[in-house]
Amino acid sequence: MFALRWFRESRDVPALARDHGISRATGYRYLAEVIDVVAAQAPDLHEALRTAKADGATHVVLDGKLFASDRLGEQTTSVRGEQIDAWYSGKAREPGGNIQAVMAPDGFPLWVSDVMPSSVHDLTTARGHVLGALYWAASQLDLPTLVDSGYDGAGIGVLTPVKQPANKRALDVDTRTYNALLRSLSCLGERGFALLTGRWRSLRHITASPRKIGDIVKAALVLTHFEHGRLT
Repeated sequence: MFALRWFRESRDVPALARDHGISRATGYRYLAEVIDVVAAQAPDLHEALRTAKADGATHVVLDGKLFASDRLGEQTTSVRGEQIDAWYSGKAREPGGNIQAVMAPDGFPLWVSDVMPSSVHDLTTARGHVLGALYWAASQLDLPTLVDSGYDGAGIGVLTPVKQPANKRALDVDTRTYNALLRSLSCLGERGFALLTGRWRSLRHITASPRKIGDIVKAALVLTHFEHGRLT
């Protein structure tokens, strides 16, 4: 109950510990243990893809999200050779971690990745954690993946919108229709993250180390699957 309240209410751990009559140190230990145990039950990516196909899915959706967190003073070298904060996103202007997720066609979250620093691009994170399995799903399960234009160049079986030509010529009507259909389907990936952050308020700003974001989001995914009767 202690950990469930933390996920649901995003309460301060010392305050929750007082409510439950335990010490602050014990509260942090309980929370860490629950996160580890529940996150370990998160579905395997290949199994999640097989299950989606067995359930009649015609495709899956891949999307990424920055989960905001407290700052971590870890440095890395940028593509320009400069020292930057590894966990700080210049685009979002806040620290956090990059999580990739595979969603069902209706946007329900099926699988989430380990965390990468928010300075790492979605496509780079996807290459390290998920694209290999998605290539397998496209070739072996006939299950393509829909993504937004940020994943351009992801590879065979990962469908992205066609970009505007460099000469600014208008796309033909068939290509514009393809783009419109693809975007209307892939945008449902945002529903998966909205479902997680809407139900589990602790995901809106994670006060633990950014390195724990992956396990925390995986635990939230397992809780979501439990609530929706998706656990096997």
